[in-house]
Amino acid sequence: MKKYVVSITLIVALCFDGAIIAQTSKPLYTAQLGIAPYTFRRSFPNSVPATLDTIKQMGFTEIEGGGGRGMSPQDYKKLCDERGLSIPSFGAGYEQLARGGASVDSIVSRAKIFGSKYVMCSWIPHSNNVFTFDNAKKAVDDFNAAGKLLKENGLTLCYHAHGYEFQPYEGGTLLDYIFKNTNPDYVSFEMDVFWIYFGGGDPVGLLKKYGNRWKLMHLKDMKQGTKKDLTGLTGGESNVPLGEGELNIPAIIKEANRVGIKHFFIEDESDRIIEQLPKSINYLKSLKG
Repeated sequence: MKKYVVSITLIVALCFDGAIIAQTSKPLYTAQLGIAPYTFRRSFPNSVPATLDTIKQMGFTEIEGGGGRGMSPQDYKKLCDERGLSIPSFGAGYEQLARGGASVDSIVSRAKIFGSKYVMCSWIPHSNNVFTFDNAKKAVDDFNAAGKLLKENGLTLCYHAHGYEFQPYEGGTLLDYIFKNTNPDYVSFEMDVFWIYFGGGDPVGLLKKYGNRWKLMHLKDMKQGTKKDLTGLTGGESNVPLGEGELNIPAIIKEANRVGIKHFFIEDESDRIIEQLPKSINYLKSLKG
């Protein structure tokens, strides 16, 4: 009789524990599914509507602007709206931002048409694949000035770090210099986890260090054994489906959630996107936290 009671108690405990596990094992990735248009750079020139159809069919509901080559912002927005694709962010060139004035006004106009909140800059010009202090210093001045103008129009400038900023500087890196010398009221950041890691950075550590200054994220994974350097350049063959490479995607998403990132865009620079994107999507949906 004693053994019977113990067994019943054990079964109840196990069932109770199982219920708790079921209740607390929630999806880790809960944001909208976003795509960076560079992923479809070979498709957009052939047909913008057909490419957007593919993006919709894959289950994406956000796109980071771009893609409407030769098309007015109004027409591109209409195509996206028809497919349920919102445009929370879009890219602007460094030179366009640095010119200020009417150049920034045109960015603001595009943002209003798209309904975007964020303007992303993905590259700071520099020579011979070497990013210098002078490059960083000029970028800080240009970003602060452009970011102020954008903020006055309800927009947030985000610099998309690209990995070349990890040149050593004063006990840290030039990326640290850019963070510390840009005005948090005017300049925020987008983390491309691939390029951060490629340049020698720790995505989770940098999320912890700079917190809510990170507003956006590009999700991609790196082929095992990829050679890394400070150029911010490597071939598309280094891109693999999320969860199959070197990056700790669950840890990154967990920390990104903690610091408040709301918009994630899968970016795949390989020639195998039709094969790889579904794998990346399924992986994200499988994560539990």
